[in-house]
Amino acid sequence: MPKDETTLLKELNDKIDNILNVLYYILFIIEENKREYKPLDVFELLKLPDHIRKTAMAINKLKEATAEDVSLETGRERSIESAYLNQLVRYGYLQKRREGRKVIFYF
Repeated sequence: MPKDETTLLKELNDKIDNILNVLYYILFIIEENKREYKPLDVFELLKLPDHIRKTAMAINKLKEATAEDVSLETGRERSIESAYLNQLVRYGYLQKRREGRKVIFYF
């Protein structure tokens, strides 16, 4: 039994909405990747809270590391370091990328 025109138009409209949502999400990701990153100099380090400063100094020493690598450097739990590293990413001091299941934090 063939579908009537209104049903076909509604299905087409729903598909276009889905495509637009995906495009908006892609644009959001592109804009996030364009964000400016600040250098982590002495003055910027002093602005950070002590607990995050310790993480920032560890990643500065390692240059590129996972949360587990940073936790070995600081002596704190991996989950805590992961949270602090993600805060540094949100602040614009670090970047991160995925390699399989690992998340690598870097400048």
